[in-house]
Amino acid sequence: MMPKPLLLASSSPYRRVLLERLGLPFSCASPDIDEAPIQGETGEALATRLAETKARALTEHFPGHWIIGSDQVACLPDGSVLSKPGNHKQATNQLRQSSGHRVLFLTGLALLDADSGKLERHCEPFTVHFRHLADEEIEAYLRREQPYDCAGSFKMEGLGITLFEALEGRDPNSLIGLPLIALNEMLRRWGRNPLLENQPDVAPH
Repeated sequence: MMPKPLLLASSSPYRRVLLERLGLPFSCASPDIDEAPIQGETGEALATRLAETKARALTEHFPGHWIIGSDQVACLPDGSVLSKPGNHKQATNQLRQSSGHRVLFLTGLALLDADSGKLERHCEPFTVHFRHLADEEIEAYLRREQPYDCAGSFKMEGLGITLFEALEGRDPNSLIGLPLIALNEMLRRWGRNPLLENQPDVAPH
C-alpha cells in the first residue's frame, strides 16, 4: 500500500528545513488559527493544543494526508509563558526576562490522519540556560537577527547560541521548532521508517 503524503501545517521556513532532514517528500500549507492562550492554560497544554489545532485546520483541504502540526512556547521560572514577540520592544522585554535564568521551551507536536482522524500528540521539553545579558548585547543581537517570529526571541540556528550558558534536553531540533526525534518515533509507529524509504540503488563498497 502506498504511504499517505505528508503535509507540514506551517509556513515556517525553519520547520520546513528541519523536516527535509528526514528525507521524506512532503508539502506545506499555512493553517489559519487563533494562537491566543486560554486563561489558566499551562505551557505544555498550550503548545500541544496549538499543534493539534494547526493540523486539524487543514484536514478538509488535504484529505488523504498525514498532517504534521507543531507549535512552541517558552516558560520562565515563575511560570509565565513567552510566545512570539512580534516586535522589537517585546523581544527586548523577553530577553531581559530570560537573562540569567533557566527557560523551559515546550514544543508541541501532532500527527493527524486527515481521513480517519487518528491522532498522536507529544510535547518535547528543552531547557535553555541563559547567561546574564547586558542591554547592549540584547540590542545588538536583535538588530542582527530580528527573531520576532520566534518564541523566546532568539534563533537557535543562528547567533542565538551566543546567549546561552548551557542547553539541556534530548533533541535540540525542538528549539528550532520541530522535534524530529519524536516525529520519527511517531512515523515509525504508523508504519513509515525514513531510513527504509527512498533508498538509493547503490551497492555497498
